[in-house]
Amino acid sequence: MALNQQDVARIARLARIALTPEQTARTQDELNRLLDIYAQLGQADTQGVAPLAHPLAVNGEVVARLREDAVTAAPASPEERDALMANAPAAASGLFLVPKVIE
Repeated sequence: MALNQQDVARIARLARIALTPEQTARTQDELNRLLDIYAQLGQADTQGVAPLAHPLAVNGEVVARLREDAVTAAPASPEERDALMANAPAAASGLFLVPKVIE
């Protein structure tokens, strides 16, 4: 599938990008080269290849470095909570009040 200048102009308009005629021609060439690369990738034989959740998983199991989920602060007292809620535009019973956005 090759893009023509009208396709590139439409893509640029959707992306809110202003292109000169020279830039349109160069962009058309670059996008068509990308589409050719994607077509080549689509022709690769992937039968029997298991999908990877992470590109480095081919080298072994990938372990996420996550911190322990632990409580690091004591719950706020009612006085502390009231002091923290003092900057809220609207609050009631220790809860933030927000305007209704969906009717």
